[in-house]
Amino acid sequence: MDRRTFLERIAAAAVFARTAHAQLDLEDATIADLAHTSVQEATARYLARIREVDPLLRSVIELNPDAPAIAEQLDRGPRKGPLAGVPVLIKDNIDTSDGMHTTAGSLALADAPKPRDAAVVERLRAAGAVILGKTNLSEWANCRSTHSVSGWSGRGGQTRNPYALDRSPCGSSSGSGAAVAANLCAVAVGTETDGSVVCPAAMNGIVGIKPTVGLVGGRGIIPIAHSQDTAGPMARTVRDAAILLGAMAEGAQAQPDYTRFLDANGLRGARLGVARKFFEIGPDVTRLIESCLKEMKGLGAVLVDPADLPPPGKLDEAENVVLQYEFKNDLNAYLETRGGGLTLAKLIQFNEEHRREEMPYFEQEIFVDSQKRGPLTDAAYRKALETGHRLARAEGIDAVLKKHQVQAIVAPTAGPAWLIDWVDGDHFTGGCSTPAAVAGYPHITVPAGFVHGLPVGISFFGAAWSEPVLLKLAYAFEQATKARKPPRLLKTVEF
Repeated sequence: MDRRTFLERIAAAAVFARTAHAQLDLEDATIADLAHTSVQEATARYLARIREVDPLLRSVIELNPDAPAIAEQLDRGPRKGPLAGVPVLIKDNIDTSDGMHTTAGSLALADAPKPRDAAVVERLRAAGAVILGKTNLSEWANCRSTHSVSGWSGRGGQTRNPYALDRSPCGSSSGSGAAVAANLCAVAVGTETDGSVVCPAAMNGIVGIKPTVGLVGGRGIIPIAHSQDTAGPMARTVRDAAILLGAMAEGAQAQPDYTRFLDANGLRGARLGVARKFFEIGPDVTRLIESCLKEMKGLGAVLVDPADLPPPGKLDEAENVVLQYEFKNDLNAYLETRGGGLTLAKLIQFNEEHRREEMPYFEQEIFVDSQKRGPLTDAAYRKALETGHRLARAEGIDAVLKKHQVQAIVAPTAGPAWLIDWVDGDHFTGGCSTPAAVAGYPHITVPAGFVHGLPVGISFFGAAWSEPVLLKLAYAFEQATKARKPPRLLKTVEF
């Protein structure tokens, strides 16, 4: 061992030694555990842990100056709501009307006028949550460059994976995933257009839910594309994710309590389709997921193998066109609500004028390509939207569920975390997020185990509004395997 490595390990050990008192209370603490602690104590301990540990991770972009006062106020009265007194972190593309900024990680919005609370923030506050702060993210939710680095933003710098600090946290909900994994909050909120909840959840060894589009209100979230965007829960357990989903969900399809669907025997008699085409990530991941499938069969599940979706080529092409059109339209509409006269065109100009701060590693090709797109009345947009929905829904997920008479589709969520690379960008090895993302259907990922010390997740996705079914399946798998292990903030992977 060289001197530098030795000193880095000593420094990491010192961090954990100084926060040992917090770890005893906070490591993998659940929402139920926090019910036995005063809100002020829980809030203070999480804030202290963030200040102590997060300099290694850079997962939190800003702390809420009002959090201690909110905690004090909540301690004065009876606890009400499913998140009563629960410290929550939210992604920095979700509006709040408090002392924090909402920037999507971009310096262009650092001084923009304060917005009103997003719809999901209103629901979190009504549910009794204490919003601790905002999490770092892949800038503009990974919708700026085709060679982006997940977890990097001009405002927040590089988020790191708590299992190995030289590895990617994935994105774009990078900070939310890393913070939950490292016990910097009880639960967190991420957002997804395609993979931005489930990938960072899987690579940070936690549970992530991408709900059916429309189940969670989208007002006040900096958008990419209204046909796919949604906020989603990120937690260390399926139960906590279900509780958070219940607090976030609204509308006719929302369930007031998703925990009532959790069943440790939920895989018994369940019919699941195995999407083999997503198993091409690598042999180590395949072996791990095969062991998970064997576990499911042992728990009474009936596996239809294979139960594959159509090839992704045309779906990817249609999605790209839709996202570019909707990004320009939706972002300009959002920026208008913030005031200050910003538009996508002006953001492109800002990035060029602040190239050293905003574009030291990658460019803004997606911004430029989106700016060239026309209005949503264009025939090219309407055709791409119809094609994507048809391929992902009627000829995709719906067809597989009907043909094989299965309740959900199972696949590896993604591969293990790759090395952070500011030269060439992300080295994504594959994943299964796109069909459910384009369809607007629900998707949940649960820790499946480890490959060379790095977490890997397994996914369950299915029909629109099938969150109760997916939660039942995911909970049964989680309870049987208990695959999650807390991270140790290692410098790199240890073999």
